[in-house]
Amino acid sequence: MHPILRMVFQRLGLGLLTLFVVSVIIFSAVELLPGDLAQEILGQAATEETVAAFRRELGLDQPAFTRYFSWLGGVLQGDFGKSLANQREISELIGSRLGNTLFLAAFAAVIAVPLAIALGVLAALYRNSLFDRAINVSTLTSISFPEFFVAYILILFLSVQLGWFPPISNVDAGTPFLERMYKSFLPALTLTLVVIAHMMRMTRAAIINLLASPYIEMAHLKGLSKSRVIVKHALPNALAPIINVIALNLAYLIVGVVVVEVVFVYPGLGQLLVDSVAKRDITVVQAACLIFAATYILLNLTADILSILSNPRLLHPR
Repeated sequence: MHPILRMVFQRLGLGLLTLFVVSVIIFSAVELLPGDLAQEILGQAATEETVAAFRRELGLDQPAFTRYFSWLGGVLQGDFGKSLANQREISELIGSRLGNTLFLAAFAAVIAVPLAIALGVLAALYRNSLFDRAINVSTLTSISFPEFFVAYILILFLSVQLGWFPPISNVDAGTPFLERMYKSFLPALTLTLVVIAHMMRMTRAAIINLLASPYIEMAHLKGLSKSRVIVKHALPNALAPIINVIALNLAYLIVGVVVVEVVFVYPGLGQLLVDSVAKRDITVVQAACLIFAATYILLNLTADILSILSNPRLLHPR
């Protein structure tokens, strides 16, 4: 078998094993929550017979490992069960919310990735200049603030004072595409400001690290311009670490949106997770956590594979 194909299958197997371990941790964490779920849902006024009947209906009278494998079997068939709060199918609840979260993450990525790479290349091109220092200071400043603080600052200036964008991103399935982009701009800009520093600094550092290579010096001796040397010779060879950090930040854009969605009341998966925790809707919490974990593992796996494909020498670390 080709070494790259073997590596892909190894990484897939490792990813599935990691996801299995994460599913056990999620189920165990929910099981360890204090209190009786049936009693919490029915309230203190419920009789013992009613609580016992409700526990039997939910399957809570079964041993934990039986309920885990029953839940896992359903997940493998795409059946996450029903919400305890409103008895709706969880796949129906999550479908639209996951779509909204993916749209927001894609919107932020479209802004952040090209901008971060361009700023990283320019910072390497004008290394130690005023531009370089200004970019470093501004990106480090934005990443030093927590997401909710950046979000509230943007709301204060761009929404309250200037009135350019709405402070709440109340989109739904019927919202036209351009209007959805307009309403989602502030949360997308918040995510962009949070993740852009990592990608920009990695791009700058990877390119600067290659500028001392002999083939780069040869390109300079041949009379090529500095920008052509960086874009045509240094950047392609710096792709492996850049791809890694971009994939990690894309994973953050999807799984780290909880705070941003709550601030902007954006109807995404993170907002659904927070609402479900407040209602003790554990079946929805389990499903949302598992989807976040699967997304994070999948994007890390993709970053690993793309890094090796862009630089096959990583298959042979020695």
